[in-house]
This record gives sequence, C-alpha cells and structure tokens, in this order.
Amino acid sequence: MMFKPVPSKTDFIALEHEILKFWEDTQAFEKLKELRVDGPIWSFIDGPITANNPMGIHHGWGRTYKDLYHRFKAMQGFQTRYQNGFDCQGLWVEVNVERDMGFKSKRDIEDYGLAKFVILCKQRVLKYAAIQTEQSIRLGYWMDWDDLQLLRLLHDEIEKDPAKLITVDGAEGPVRGTIEQIVGQLGMPELGGSYYTFSDENNYTIWGVLKSCHERGWVYKGTDVMPWCARCGTGLSQHEIVTEGYQEITHPSITLRFPLVDRPNESLLIWTTTPWTLTSNVAAAVGPDLEYVKVRQGEEILYLSRGTVHMLKGPYEVEAQLKGADMEGWKYEGPFDELPAQVRSGAVGKHCVILWDDVGEEEGTGIVHIAPGCGAEDFELSKEYELAVIAPLTEDGVFIHGFDWLTGMSVNDVAQPIFANLTEKGLTYKLEDYTHRYPVCWRCREELVFRLVDEWFISMGENLGKPYEEVTEEEKSQNLRYQIMEVVINETNWYPSFGLERELDWLRNMDDWMISKKRYWGLALPIWECSRCGHFEIFGSMQELHERAVAGWDSFDGHTPHRPFIDAVQIECSQCGEHVRRIPDVGNPWLDAGIVGMSTLRYNTDREYWKEWFPADWISESFPGQFRNWFYSLLTMSTILERRAPFKHVFTYGTLLAEDGREMHKSWGNAIEFNEAADKMGVDVMRWLYCDHKPEKDLLFGYHRADEVRRHFLLPLWNIYSFFVTYANIDGWVPDGTKPLTYSLLDRWILSRLNEAVAEVTLQLESYEPNIATTEVARFLDHLGNWYLRRSRRRFWAKAGASEASDADKHAAYTTLYHVLVVISRLLAPFVPFITEEMYQNLVRNLDPQVHESIHHCKWPEVDPKILDPELTEEMALVMRLVSLGHAARNKANRKLRQPLKEAAFVVGTVKEREIVDRYADLISDELNVKEVRLLDTAVEVVDYQLKPLPKQLGQKYGSRFPGLRDAILEVEPQTAAARLQMGESITVESDGESFHILPEEIEIRMDAHEGFSAASEGLYLAALVTELTPELELEGLAREFVRRAQELRKAADLEVDERIDLFYNATDRLSEAVIHHREYIVGETLALRLEEVDQPAGQISSKHAFDGEELEIALQRSAT
Repeated sequence: MMFKPVPSKTDFIALEHEILKFWEDTQAFEKLKELRVDGPIWSFIDGPITANNPMGIHHGWGRTYKDLYHRFKAMQGFQTRYQNGFDCQGLWVEVNVERDMGFKSKRDIEDYGLAKFVILCKQRVLKYAAIQTEQSIRLGYWMDWDDLQLLRLLHDEIEKDPAKLITVDGAEGPVRGTIEQIVGQLGMPELGGSYYTFSDENNYTIWGVLKSCHERGWVYKGTDVMPWCARCGTGLSQHEIVTEGYQEITHPSITLRFPLVDRPNESLLIWTTTPWTLTSNVAAAVGPDLEYVKVRQGEEILYLSRGTVHMLKGPYEVEAQLKGADMEGWKYEGPFDELPAQVRSGAVGKHCVILWDDVGEEEGTGIVHIAPGCGAEDFELSKEYELAVIAPLTEDGVFIHGFDWLTGMSVNDVAQPIFANLTEKGLTYKLEDYTHRYPVCWRCREELVFRLVDEWFISMGENLGKPYEEVTEEEKSQNLRYQIMEVVINETNWYPSFGLERELDWLRNMDDWMISKKRYWGLALPIWECSRCGHFEIFGSMQELHERAVAGWDSFDGHTPHRPFIDAVQIECSQCGEHVRRIPDVGNPWLDAGIVGMSTLRYNTDREYWKEWFPADWISESFPGQFRNWFYSLLTMSTILERRAPFKHVFTYGTLLAEDGREMHKSWGNAIEFNEAADKMGVDVMRWLYCDHKPEKDLLFGYHRADEVRRHFLLPLWNIYSFFVTYANIDGWVPDGTKPLTYSLLDRWILSRLNEAVAEVTLQLESYEPNIATTEVARFLDHLGNWYLRRSRRRFWAKAGASEASDADKHAAYTTLYHVLVVISRLLAPFVPFITEEMYQNLVRNLDPQVHESIHHCKWPEVDPKILDPELTEEMALVMRLVSLGHAARNKANRKLRQPLKEAAFVVGTVKEREIVDRYADLISDELNVKEVRLLDTAVEVVDYQLKPLPKQLGQKYGSRFPGLRDAILEVEPQTAAARLQMGESITVESDGESFHILPEEIEIRMDAHEGFSAASEGLYLAALVTELTPELELEGLAREFVRRAQELRKAADLEVDERIDLFYNATDRLSEAVIHHREYIVGETLALRLEEVDQPAGQISSKHAFDGEELEIALQRSAT
C-alpha cells in the first residue's frame, strides 16, 4: 500500500477542520481515557475561565499550555483529570447583565426582581460556557466537555420555567430533576463535563470552609473604610485592588487654607485630589521628624513642609523653620464646620494637628488632611487619636442627610461646587489638574471612593514581624497567615521560581480577607446574624441548615443556594431565641475559584476519590494578579480544611499584548479575536507561537509572528513530510523490517540527534520549560531539513536498480527518514496536534490499521541508548560550524554558492579536530562548493589581526593610565589575543609595571584577509576561501546557473518530480560553452532527455534571463519518451 500523496502546498486550516471531524467521528478523546484508565495518576485542577464573554486569544495561551501537558502526560501513560472549569458568579457576570438590560444601579435590579435577575445571570453563564467550549474544541483542547445541546437547552428553558422537570443523559445514566436543579448539578459526577462555580457542590463546600473558620474564631464582622464602587454598590477587597484596580487618571486638585485658631492670618496649607472628603475632615497630620517652614506671602502666613515650597505661587519669605512635632495640637478651623454632620460629630472646635510617621513630601504640602470616614489609613488614625468619624456617602455614592446643599449630590458631581464654595469662603489657594494612579472598579472601570462600611472578614492572623523560620508551632497553630506560608514553602514548586517569593511576599503583607459583597448574584454567605443580640452562626451544609430551619424552608427547597430563595430561611438564635435571617451579602468570587481544589475532587461527597486525586500535580494560570487571587485563595481554603497545599507544581506565564507592544483594543486597531486568529493563522501556528515563547515574558501576538512560525516551523516540517511521501511513492517504498540495513554516516548521525532531541524535549517538558523544548525541536528540524535531507537527496533521487549498493543505500535513507518522521510527529503531537495527526494517519495507520487509532493514543518516544552516538554528534557539530564560517566568508566575498571556488582553508583548536576535518573533507568541500579543503597551522597564513583599544571604555575606566595601556595593547601578539577575546575571555596586559585585565567589550578586533582570500572567524575557529576564479571554475558556475533556471521552469510547469523533459535554449557564447562542457551534469540534474541549442527556443513554457554578463533564453516541454 502506498502513502496518500502529500502536496507541497496545503491549506492547514482546512486540514485542522478535517482532523477535528476525525476526532469527533472516532471518539478519539474518549478512547484515550479508556486506554489510560489503569495508568498512574497525574492530577490537574483547572483555573476557571469566566463564562461571561467569548474566549480571547490570551485564554488560548493558557489553554494551550494545559492541553500540552495533558497530552504529554497521557502519552507517558498517565491517567489524568480532564475537567475544565467555568467561573460563574460575581460582578463580572452581574455587570454585563446590567448592561444588557440597561440597568444603571442596584435599584434597577431590585425593581426588575431578584429572582429574574439571577436567572439572567445563569443564562449568561450557560450561553458563554457553550461558546467557549466550541472555541476550546477548535483550539484542539481535549477536555470532558459538556453536551452543547444540553447547555443551550438549559439556557433556553430556565427563563421559561426553572421548575420544569426534565430527564437528561448523564455520565452513568439518565438524570432527572428540575431545570434549576440540573443547572446546579453541572460538573458533578452524575452529569460529568466542566465544573461550574455556581454549582451546589462548589457553594456548599465553601460553606464548610467558612464553618471551619468560624469554629476557630477566624470569621468576624468588621467596620472599616473600604474601596467602594458606587455604580456596583459594593466594596472591593485588597487583592482585587492591588491586582488590576488602578488607572492613570487626571483629577482637579485643590490647595487650600486651614486657618489656625488664635493665629490671625496664619493657615496650614493643605492639598487634596478628592475635594469631597474635605466635608468630613476632622484633623490634619504632619510628619513628626519632617522639617516645616513658616512662610510669608503678603499679609498672610502659611505653613508647609520645607521640601514642598516649590508648589507655592509667587514670591515668599521664610520666617521660621520647625519640626512637625512642634506643631502637634495646633487647632484650626475646618473647611466645612457649618455642615450639620460636622456639628453632630463633635468635630467642630476640635480640629487639630496630629502626628503621623507616614506623612511624606512626594506630593502635596507635607500636611495631610484626615477624614476617617473616607480613607482606610485615616480610619486607623481615628482609633489611635479618638477622632470623630464622619461617613458622608450612601452605597450609591450620594451625600447623605446632614451635608446641607451637598445632600443628594453624587460624589462624581461635587468637585466644582466645592471649589466654588471654598473660594467664596476665601480658603482656596490654587487649583490645578493632577494626573496620578487612582483605583477603579476592576469590572465596570468606574472610579472608586473610600467608604465606611460593615463587611465580613476571614482573619489571616497577625503579622508577627519576624522571619517565618522564627515563628513557633504554637504561634502557627492560631495564625492562618503562617499556616499558608508553611505549606507554600514545604509543599509547592513554582515555575518560574520567582513565583514562590511573590506569593510569600503577598502572604507576609496581606490584610484580612474581605469575603462579603453587597450584591445579588453569587455565593450566599451561610451567615445568620441575630439583629437582637448580635450573635451569628455559620452553617457548613444544607443538611445543617435544614435541621435548624424554623421558617422559609419550603420557599427554598428545590432551589440552588442563591438569592432570593435562600434568604427566606430563618433559624432560631441559639442565644436569645429570636428568629434570624441570613445576612443579605454574597461571597467574594475568589471564594468560588479558591474552593475548586477541593470541590471538584468531591471533598464533601466522595472522600476516597479526593484522597486519590489530591493534591493536584500541576496547575497553571497567568501570573499577573494570580499570586493575590487564585493561587492565594486555593492555598487559603486548602490550608483551612487540611493544612495542606492543594497543588505540587504551579506553572505561570505573563501577559499577552499586541505586536506593537500595547494592550489590544479594538479602537486602536490592534485587537485580534480568537475565532479570527484561528481562521486566519490556524491553531497549530497559534499553539507553537504560544509554546515557543518564554513563559514569564509578555507575549507579543500578531499576524507577522504567526507568519514567521508558518515559514520557519510548519512549512519546513510539511516540506520534509511531503518530500518523503513523494519519493517513497515514486519508488514504491514501504517499511520493510526484513531487508538488511547498513546505515550511512549521515543516517547514524541524524538518528543519534533524534534521540538527543527526544531526551532534551522530555527533560524540558518535565522541567516545565516548554519554550526550551520547542527550541530543541526547531534545531533538530533545521538539522533534519537543511543538513541531513539536503546532504541525502541524491540517495533518494538515485535510479532504482542501478546497483545493489545504491538500492541498499536508498533503502537505508528511506528507513531513516521514515523513522525520524514517525518519532518526531509523536514528539510534536502535544504541541501541534493537528499536523501530527495528519502525518501519523498517513505514515503509520495508513500502512497498518491495527495500530493506535490516533497519534494521541500513542506512547511518548523513549531514548534508545544504542543509537546515541555523542562522538559522532560532536564531530558533525564541528563540521557544521566550519561550514557555517565558510558560508560567511563566501558572503563577505559576494560569491554565490553556485560558483565553485578553488579552496577552503581552516584553523581549528585541537589535534582531534584537525583529524575530524581530514575525515570530513569531502563533505565540507561539497557543502562549500570548493575543490579542495586544507588545514592551516595558524590564522596568520591567510589573515592579519589588529587590536584596537576602545577609548570610551578604557579611558573612562583607567583615566590617566590609558595612553600607556593603549600602547601596551598595540604591542600584544594579535592572533592569540584575538582568539581569547573572541571566546569571551579576557587578556592580561602589562603596562608601567602594572597588570591589566582587558575585557572583550573593551577592544575592537579587526581581521583583514590576505589578498585573494575571504575569511570569517568565531573564537578559535577560522575559515578562509580562495576567491580567485579560473576560467574552468567560471564555466562550472555558469552551468549551475543554467540548472537553476531550468529547475525554476520545471517548478513553474508544475511537473512531477520524476517527470522527464526536453530543454531548448539559446545563449551567449560563454554560457553556451559552459552548457556543452557540463552537459552530463545538466541533464542529470534536470532530468532532461534532450538538451539542444536552437535559435528560437519554444516549448510548453519558456523564460529569458540575464546574469553574470550572459543572456539565456530557455524553453521546456514534457518529454514524449
């Protein structure tokens, strides 16, 4: 049986769609799982992608890594978990639903109806889970995907009647329940498929975590000033702000006077970019050790720090200097003492200067206005100084009653009215715009305010202010912070390695975890707080809640644990007997993602399964932010439940940007959608682009880089595959293990290199360095195509039956290249699953239908020690290095490779290397197209070296000693010094009785070839070519140019590679002489049966050329014989 013909050009994207259909039709993924069911376990936990919009190309990067390692481990024989995850709850979904519905505030949601709004959120998740599933399948990402028809059915039906009973096909049989119940079971064993963080299992497992925290006294309700989004009506936790919560924003700033009491015409000078907070001012802070100045401007006296006097407008006179500590207790008049809220707070008449070590001079005046109801640091100071706390805003960012003319105004609209008011009072000193980093809501991008609120927290434990190694076991036992650090240090490995320190740095400095959100769609926090006595209880399961419920259970029963139905359940307070409702808050969505290391492994429902698969061997996500988000939440929840790390290895990667180095934005014209990229680039190209990039570096993604991948990787691989199949079919060759084999030197070398590549790629994948693995594969393919195959082509072209030796050599060449292609396709399968499947189906399964049905069912290649030949590999590496230098020397002389030259001469480093050059002389001469190869004793036989000291480097370094040093360098024997410097080593030079170590970057090496030579060098190695052309060499060069034009005609005529032709030409005299002189060579290379010079060449196709002072007209037609 012959191989399926492989054209030299193909439509890779159409090929990918064919392979996708093949996988679907043959159930290739399901069969892989069956093949590995008894293999050793390799456990994976997916970081859930938010099911909120179509998948982006940045998601494709991460999902490629995940698929790469799943395929790699499966080929190694491992049984793995193929569960994708969808993040479903929280603001990211809510905000988009609000936009779809045209909602402007939380009131719009409440007016619409909370139950209907929650259904819309579930619908959005189901819609985009289906879309992202389709996109992931297009990427070649093998997972236990949901039935797309089921997702769409649930999406359509849940809005109509969530209580409708249906029966669906589950993983192990029919599953019956209401639409809402089926949705809550998605991802569970009975249904299979992706996990969803809105699932009952996920939510109830979090309940268990929170109960465990409560039992240890780690859950508390705290009053604090939090970053607050007025549009979303909720606070944001520390890690949400630190991660992606800042933008460069220009705000109007004000510098104003705080008039001092009993000091006529004297004022503190205050600066702020948040004028709305001035309404709640109660104090002014100075740095106790900072230097302050008393300055006079006209009739007024102003106080500010010495380091900020540059911000004063106009001339001034410094009358005195003082320390901040000297100002403590000074009284001043507040800017808004007339407001009822100021009067009620008791702040009026008590505004004073306090000391604060954190006051600086980087911006402002060195005097900070303090409003404890509007700033987290201010709030902490209020506790220390017993300051009044004035909280001015509602959850919508509107001024509350007590703020007079400001009441009812949005915080976003008050800056200019406040400026006008302060100016009218004579308090404004100056106004100007100021650009700075300011926190914004990470979902809706609205600017945040800081607002005094009650929220729920998990205590992370006090930072003890000492190294982890000094923390005692007793201290750890009560401190979650150090328990997490313990498992991170002892049980986890980070790739890149800097991830460990980044995670530890976060753990050292993080605040308590704010777990509550004043929103609607999310985890219903299982906290029932008594409004009478303040006692609260936390339930760890639905069963516990059911046992304690005294009202509302019927309203909740049958629903997923979401608002509003869970809100109906009441319990009896165990302290006072009051009927108690659940707090209205929902959970921070990082609780949802953090629990998946336990919930997806059935921690609550199947502890044996959990023990089998916990902890995950490997997880992977993009590192910007995840140290503070997913990695942190995973570690926290696993530590709470088991005091163990939920993963062994965490692989991280950077940020994807456009090719221009900027973020991708449609308005900038540099955005690329995933579907667009897949349709235009092809996903094999995308996957290679992803894998070939150093993970910790930002990836610049675009069509130019995709073209490079196609040209430098995919097409060369395809061309080698096409070459093999084409010539194997011409010769009717198929693998035959019964024929004796005598491998040539090149065969043995490429087989050894193949085994080296297998060893290196395996090592680098095991070391989580996929980009180094791709580099080795690319290097091997270069050796295969540009050395082995190019050097072996005549073996494949040899006429069958010409001689027994020729046929044996040809069989060895076919056998070698076939074996290499089969192994390299398996080696590449995890990286580029589509093209490798095509190669496998044609090269292997086409010949033997009994083998594995898919390449992805095959085992990973193993190194064959018997074939490894390090000495041969080393020898060939030297030969290729010298040939490369020879080509460089030829390029310097502007001599085309088709032009034969008389001689190549080499300088090498050792006796052994000289012997290698002698043994490989024929190969080197053929590669370089020279007639002779010889060895030189020294480079000075063909080149002169000059050492030129670089004044900029050496002059700056040695100053007045440079002139003498320069002269000494010029006296150094240049050849030896140049060799050392080119190897990256320093040289020692004596000058005026002193030794100087001169570095390579401090000397310019000039190499001038002798007349008639062109040379190139690298370290100890040098190649020199004789560039003078004899008449005989010129004729041979012209004959080769003739062959090139004839081959171009063959290609243009779209001939089969073995098709015979007739050639007719007309040429200038010298070119005609060359054709006659080298006739045998020309007809052999072009497969010409006739080669005739005529006055007017005519044929199937013709062309005219002018080169090297010659003219040629040539025509071709298929031979009749």
